Amino acid sequence: MAIVERTRIHSREKTMQTNTLRRFAGASALSFVLIAGAACAQTKLETPKYGGTLSISTVSATLSALSFDSYDWPWKHNHDTGAVYEQLFAADLSKAKSRGGQNDFISEAYIPQNLIRGELAEKWEWLENPLRMRITLRKGVMFPEKSGVMAKRELVADDVVFSYKRLASSPKAVKNYFDYVKDVTASDKYTVVFEMSKFNAEWDYRFGYGYYSGIMPKEVVEAGAADWKNVNGTGPFKLTNYVQGNSQTYEKNPDYWDKETINDQELKLPYVDKLIYRIIKDDSTQVTALRTGKLDIMEYIRWQDAEQLKKSTPALKWNKWLAPSGTFLSMRVDQKPFDDIRVRRAMNLAINRDEIIKAYYNGNAELFAYPQHPEYAGYFQPLNEQPASVQELFKYDSAKAKKLLAEAGYPNGFTFKAQVCSCASDHMDLIPLIAAYLEQVGVKMEIQPMEYAAFLSAMTTRTLAAGYFMSNGHTNPTTTIRKSFITGQTWNPSQWSDPKLDERMEAVYQEKDEAKRQSQIRAMTTEMLDQAPYIWLPTPYYFTAWWPWVKGYAGELRAGAVRPGPIYARIWIDQDLKKKMGY
Repeated sequence: MAIVERTRIHSREKTMQTNTLRRFAGASALSFVLIAGAACAQTKLETPKYGGTLSISTVSATLSALSFDSYDWPWKHNHDTGAVYEQLFAADLSKAKSRGGQNDFISEAYIPQNLIRGELAEKWEWLENPLRMRITLRKGVMFPEKSGVMAKRELVADDVVFSYKRLASSPKAVKNYFDYVKDVTASDKYTVVFEMSKFNAEWDYRFGYGYYSGIMPKEVVEAGAADWKNVNGTGPFKLTNYVQGNSQTYEKNPDYWDKETINDQELKLPYVDKLIYRIIKDDSTQVTALRTGKLDIMEYIRWQDAEQLKKSTPALKWNKWLAPSGTFLSMRVDQKPFDDIRVRRAMNLAINRDEIIKAYYNGNAELFAYPQHPEYAGYFQPLNEQPASVQELFKYDSAKAKKLLAEAGYPNGFTFKAQVCSCASDHMDLIPLIAAYLEQVGVKMEIQPMEYAAFLSAMTTRTLAAGYFMSNGHTNPTTTIRKSFITGQTWNPSQWSDPKLDERMEAVYQEKDEAKRQSQIRAMTTEMLDQAPYIWLPTPYYFTAWWPWVKGYAGELRAGAVRPGPIYARIWIDQDLKKKMGY
């Protein structure tokens, strides 16, 4: 019996026992103005109805909030506060599939320039001599009253300046994240000016719709921004309750400014009265909650559970999507034996990825979709266009793996420790499979499961083991290289460090011509693939399911960096249909 099948059977038995089953790329000239919010032609849609509660198991349903303060630079911040704190830019959801468009907005943190709208920004323009971005804010956007925190007042330019200067001053800030911003000032009540020391091709992502870009009033900071009870922003919802490990509850913000037009009718957002994120660590419990109608939407479903649900609950609606992240086993290149490229290549050759796709994922995975994602047109170069040395890494060849290990001085293999997060059921199932393959070439992997906080801390403090099993989001076509392989970056678990690569990355960011950037990124991606600091694993497909009473939705997941809030504001509940269906 094949390794993958033996391991999969063991894993499924265990699972049954435990579970009871853009961005703007830089124009050729810097003198243009973008006007936000232009609506696309509307397809005839059902007219939304107000009221009801929307209950969701999100893509991060197993994880409680990491912090409610962006000053802590938590990657999950926009997930937990993005319905409350708004940003300068967001995805133009009028172009989503749910509104008759072509876009599913699945990317973790990438919005192509033609899909960006102004959220708090009404318009923006580049100016030269000196190089600067001038942003005009919407007028009449209000922070609601928050007892003990702040009185109701209008958002102004000083709020944007305060938020960005505070964020940039954090000792936890990502290295060089804002190094191109010379200063941020308010030239009048509604105008913010970002003065640049140099051009950066990620300007719109980093300070416009990125992971940490929410605009927070100083009153919240003075009250204590890390305390969920003090969270208060201009968004469609207000955070009204948080129970760690259980739920996050949001209620409609009656002072919210935004509207959308459906069937020539202008409608105030949001539609639902209440929004609940259910924090559920167990896969089978999530599935049961969806099947019994306790959940309206389950955003993240593995293929095994999707097949089961399609049979048991045929009324559900579905969307299938390729993960916007890469799954891999990182190898610390600053330690033996992984400082030797022959060892790293051998580790890759020892893994039968085709077998994993067929037998473990039942075909629901792609062999090659990382470090670049196939949807990154111009940046992604398919495997069959990569050089032979890269293609070789994705082919199973245990004999050559043993030969390379012997050449590197390990004819009898070696033993190393690999850390994995117990919060990720898919990873807990996969890592024994990878260990079984490696054992066939004499390499023994000691698996160390860790709770999420300890697992993340091991990476951020660089105390992680020689092996580190994780998924890392692409973010966008440039950041996926920067954060994963540039010296000193937080999300660089292999500890890769190459001064020449660092210099090339800096040149990419300063390049205004997107075609040239694409060529540079393709070359850097190929080089990092060839160096094999990771065991490159297949990228799985996942599923989103929702009940038919969930309207104005087609499986969209993110309207910015891991930010679903604006999507939820546009969903409505057909309560009559829900009752008719017996729920």
